[in-house]
Amino acid sequence: MLIAGFPAGSFQANCYVVAPAAGEECVIVDPGQNAVGDLDDVLREHRLKPVAVLVTHGHIDHMWSVAPVCGARDVPAWIHPEDRELLSDPGKGLSLTTRQQLFGGLTFTEPDDVRELADGEVLRLAGMELVVDHTPGHTRGSVTFRLPRTDEIPDVMFSGDLLFAGSIGRTDLPGGDYPTILRSLAAKCLPLPDDTVVLPGHGPQTTIGTERATNPYLAEAAPLAGPTRGI
Repeated sequence: MLIAGFPAGSFQANCYVVAPAAGEECVIVDPGQNAVGDLDDVLREHRLKPVAVLVTHGHIDHMWSVAPVCGARDVPAWIHPEDRELLSDPGKGLSLTTRQQLFGGLTFTEPDDVRELADGEVLRLAGMELVVDHTPGHTRGSVTFRLPRTDEIPDVMFSGDLLFAGSIGRTDLPGGDYPTILRSLAAKCLPLPDDTVVLPGHGPQTTIGTERATNPYLAEAAPLAGPTRGI
C-alpha cells in the first residue's frame, strides 16, 4: 500500500494520495488550497494515475482544489450530499467574517462529475475498497474513509476533521454541532481496533488506541458508545 500526504496551503489541510503501489491507479483525498503543484509532484514521483477525488467534507480548506484537479485529470469527485452545495458555494460553511475575508472575487464551481456518498457504502476504486462512514458534527456531510486491514497493514482511517491527535474538529461553524460530533466519535471511532491508523485532516497521524487513552473528547464520547470491552 502506498499512502503519501502533504499539508496544503495556508490552512495546512492534509491532502492524501492512496494507491495499491507505485505505478498504479490512485485516489486523492481532500485537495485543499494550492494543492495542485505538490499533488502533481507526488503523482509524478510515484507514477500514479488518479481515478477519483474523495472529499471528507465541504470546508474550503479541504475542497479548494477539487474542481481544478478533477478537471485536469477528468475524474469524478465524491462527497456526501449534505455538503455538496459547499463545492460551488463554500462560503455557506463559514462564519460571515471569515467569508468576507476570504472571498474577494473568488468563485467556485462543481466538477463536471460529482457523485454522492452514503453511510456504509464501499467504494471500489483503483483496486482498493474504501468504507464510507457518515460522521456529522463538524459539518452535516462529514465522512471518513477507511481502508480495512490486510496482512500488510492495519485498518487506516482518513478522518478529515472528525478526529485529530489530541483533539476533534470544531463545531462552531454553520452545520456544526457538538453533541452530534460526540455521537459520531462514539459510533464510528470507538468501536475500531486500537491499532487503527488515523490520518487526520490537520496535524500528525495517530492511532485509535492512543486517542482512546489520551484524547479527552473520546473519553466524553465513550459513555455514548456503551461498553466496548468485557461481557
